[in-house]
Amino acid sequence: MVRNQPALRTSSGRVWLITGAILGAICAAVLLLQLRNSVTLAVLGAVVVAVLYVGIVLVRIFLPQPPRLVVIACFFAAIPVWTIIWLIVIIAHLA
Repeated sequence: MVRNQPALRTSSGRVWLITGAILGAICAAVLLLQLRNSVTLAVLGAVVVAVLYVGIVLVRIFLPQPPRLVVIACFFAAIPVWTIIWLIVIIAHLA
């Protein structure tokens, strides 16, 4: 089963924080490269990426262990999904 993974059961969450920061920085950079196309949309997209990462940090601090890593994984997955969707919005705005 997908939920029966050591990374979702036994991790302290530190790896999720580090990889989430790297992924968030890459996604924010990709969105900020769109500043010449639409300043408002690019900044808004990068802010949402930052908020999703802050969500990862808050979940790691405040949520108890059993559901914590699954919620962190959901936030982690939401970062690139949001980036792709928001890039499509920026492209549609240009058309």
